[in-house]
Amino acid sequence: MMRDDCGDVPSRETALARLGEGVLDLLVVGGGIVGAGVARDAAMRGLKTGLIEQYDFAYGTSSRSSHLLHGGLRYLAQGHLRLVHEASKEKRVVHRIAPHLAEPLAFIFPTRPGWQWARWKLSIGVKLYDLLCGRRNLGRSSTLGRDRVWRTLPGLARQGITGAVRYFDGLTNDARLVIDTLRSAASHGATVVNEARFVDAQREDGLWWCEVRDTAGDMPLEVRARAVVNATGPWSDRLPHSRTDLRLTKGVHLVIDRGRLPLPDAVVMAEGSRILFGIPWGDRVILGTTDTDFAGRIEDVRCEEEDVRYVLDVVNGAFPEARLAADDLVSAWAGLRPLVADRNGNPSDISRRHEIRMGEPGWWDVTGGKLTTYRLMAEQTVDKVVRQAGFAARRCRTAVEPLLPPEEVDGTSGILPPPVSEATVRHYCRREWARHLEDVMVRRTLWRYYHANHDRVARRILPWMADALGWNEAKAETEWNAYLQQHCPSHSGANEWHARNVPSTL
Repeated sequence: MMRDDCGDVPSRETALARLGEGVLDLLVVGGGIVGAGVARDAAMRGLKTGLIEQYDFAYGTSSRSSHLLHGGLRYLAQGHLRLVHEASKEKRVVHRIAPHLAEPLAFIFPTRPGWQWARWKLSIGVKLYDLLCGRRNLGRSSTLGRDRVWRTLPGLARQGITGAVRYFDGLTNDARLVIDTLRSAASHGATVVNEARFVDAQREDGLWWCEVRDTAGDMPLEVRARAVVNATGPWSDRLPHSRTDLRLTKGVHLVIDRGRLPLPDAVVMAEGSRILFGIPWGDRVILGTTDTDFAGRIEDVRCEEEDVRYVLDVVNGAFPEARLAADDLVSAWAGLRPLVADRNGNPSDISRRHEIRMGEPGWWDVTGGKLTTYRLMAEQTVDKVVRQAGFAARRCRTAVEPLLPPEEVDGTSGILPPPVSEATVRHYCRREWARHLEDVMVRRTLWRYYHANHDRVARRILPWMADALGWNEAKAETEWNAYLQQHCPSHSGANEWHARNVPSTL
């Protein structure tokens, strides 16, 4: 069991006891990026704050994104100027408060005749993009001639190329952004617990009496709160008292070795009205994403054969010499976008706006939005909670106060996976709430998606986790088998890219 000294997070028993003691000002349900942002904001304003997550932090919507902080260049063409402006400002905010999680990344968008993405339109668009960042984008946009494009991207299909534009967004680590935001929330007094499921709630005498289930110990817990925020992403319309209406869309990402597609910058590949990205990620390249409606069970969303074929067809069309095939994949993930419901039009055309609604006194549903705008969503949510409840709260400082003190930003926290070591594994177990082998492999480190031999990495770290968390041999074996079943399909006869994956916000 984790200790309470030496900078470790409180033991699970201590955290659960704190949730059940007295009355919280705010209970946040959902440990993804929005819930984490709300908890940090509320705690920094002086509210007594608790957060519960039914699985692991960042388990669902916030660990399966494109790893981008972006304003959304294509949203300009759809006329969503306010959304682009908000997201463009917020990517700069993240770069300011968490520079270790916001690396400037150049994008090259080649153009061809007859496309709706004409170079002259894009040239105007990227200048407007810079303006919407307040003239302080992460880099200055430019227009490239054909020769420059061919020199920069020698493997690009040359037929019809008229040139390109080059603009800047940011590369991030989505799950790490969640964890570091929760670390900040906890440092300001918030109590956060994973593997604690919200069951139901009743409002009595101005309080929400919430029934919570400690799924790790299979024990009930009663939590009283003056206000509740539902920030559970694609699960939000399934909570009792929720008034949300979602349209879930699925996105798939593939990971290949960078030697198979040696991109110096990120590349935009247009396919009709859709655009896909090739994103350099250390020694790897992320390819994606798809955008299709999803109506199945949330936990069952996965990368299917047709998803792989679609993405590779687009990439091979843009870079025919690459001749990428399914055998080239290092890994893949699939996820869901919890969009505010709009039953009309294609999924790609649906606005990524967010909504904050109070369905009952003190019950708030937060839906939609983007990873990039999480901090703004949290600020607006806490503003509404404070105003409605009449809390005496300090002003919001999340846009100016660093996410972590400089001394806490080390080799365990960054955009690329850290080196595999016993010290980093112990850190995640003792100070970042990791409770399972998958927690470390997938959400604390990204080793699962970065290393082709991730099963060997998992086997190597298993005894370190067992020692850090006090597992006996039977528990360690259970963890190993659970990881194999979930992430090593070769052990069950499935294809590498066909492993079951969990949802994401993209």
